[in-house]
Amino acid sequence: MRLCFLVEEHYRHDGMPNEVIRQLTAWGHQVDVVRPGGSLLRMDEVIGSGAHDAWVLKTVSGGPGLTLLEAAAAAGMTTVNDARSIRGVRDKALAAAIGRTRGLPMPPTYAVARPELLREIPAAQYPLVVKPADGSSGRAVHLVSSPGELEALLPELADEHMLIAQPYVANSGTDIKVYAVGGELFATERCSPLHPDPAVRERRVPLSAEVAAIAAQVGAVYGLDLYGVDVLLGPDGPVVVDVNDFPSFRQVPDAAARVGRAVLGLARTGSPAAASASAGRPPAHGLPLSIPAQTSPAQTSLAQASPEQACAAPASARAGEAAL
Repeated sequence: MRLCFLVEEHYRHDGMPNEVIRQLTAWGHQVDVVRPGGSLLRMDEVIGSGAHDAWVLKTVSGGPGLTLLEAAAAAGMTTVNDARSIRGVRDKALAAAIGRTRGLPMPPTYAVARPELLREIPAAQYPLVVKPADGSSGRAVHLVSSPGELEALLPELADEHMLIAQPYVANSGTDIKVYAVGGELFATERCSPLHPDPAVRERRVPLSAEVAAIAAQVGAVYGLDLYGVDVLLGPDGPVVVDVNDFPSFRQVPDAAARVGRAVLGLARTGSPAAASASAGRPPAHGLPLSIPAQTSPAQTSLAQASPEQACAAPASARAGEAAL
């Protein structure tokens, strides 16, 4: 197979997606890498050739990569995830509207085009979590305890575009990050960006049936196949506070191999989650997804094996990474 990875400068040297690219190349597939934030792109030439079996996006939310992915999708090419599904979670105001109306446990969300409009939020809603609607990687996330604290913060928010604000959900100071890949769910516990504590190390944790069902529902609601979900364990139960379309997959066993096999499978079949979401039904794999209790030696061996069962590479496939 020939795949095109859109990789933002922010992730140029990150293990994810570079380890996946190396794994796919080792399996004999050709991976071309486009850096949309650092290249002069002639759109008709990049998109119009139709040379790739699928396009994969790993960029910051506000970067130009999604535009290029959407152009590929508009030209009839397969994208991982579905480009419309990615748009639905990268705009956090839109994601909140979709999630709340589809029954996901998410906080009420205010959206404003200008920071000073946040003054209109009732004082009873404080403390608030304020962040950019196009934010990612914990950028510019603020815990605001009072209207007076908001006033002091407004100059710092002036350069942001759309902002969202949500009532703070009381929690222990740690988030549960659930990764969905290849029909399986993996949970990790990590320090909340609102409560930085260097003593808290990210680690794999058991996944409860309740959180697993919510994480699987997220994929069905937004039409995502590869994704991550940030969940807080609040006083009234689990609350979804963020959804990522191509997360780091940290702490996932054999992550590069698992993600690589998932990419190949989606390149071959398209997105079952997006198709199911459009039709208003659960995805074909059902709810909840598979939850591996631990990685056995047999699972490790499978993760390292050639992905011929998932998607056979044509005999003419060339190994190596090419920069466009």
